Amino acid sequence: MPTTDVETASGRLPQGVCYRIQVLVVGRHKRWRDEISAEIRMLGYQVTACDRGVDAMTVLALGLPVDVMVVDAALQGGLCCAQLAVEARALRPGLRIVLSSDPVDPPEQDASVLVPDALFIQREQFQDGMVASLMREALANRVA
Repeated sequence: MPTTDVETASGRLPQGVCYRIQVLVVGRHKRWRDEISAEIRMLGYQVTACDRGVDAMTVLALGLPVDVMVVDAALQGGLCCAQLAVEARALRPGLRIVLSSDPVDPPEQDASVLVPDALFIQREQFQDGMVASLMREALANRVA
């Protein structure tokens, strides 16, 4: 699998590539994961996608680089959205977390209380081209 974190002969990165920025996308619906992942990749970020919270925690526990985690608020199972956000933050205190919800299915209250600095975005905003500004906001506020 080719990576985007290579330099050109001039020592500069190719335009449109976000050097070493890793985004973890977690959601139970394949179509949602694929759409979000595609939009994030188009911006030049590298993406890892998981369909379960336990898989996302495995990625984090293995120490793989992750700068931003985007989670579908409808994620269910042993590590639902709120629990995943709390566990991920405990493991990686500087991880930026974005919770994406459907207006009909708002994020759990627990997530906003337990991870107050998480960014919240409605699903349709991903389709309205808001991904670039969301990623910039998430990355600007991360702990170095």
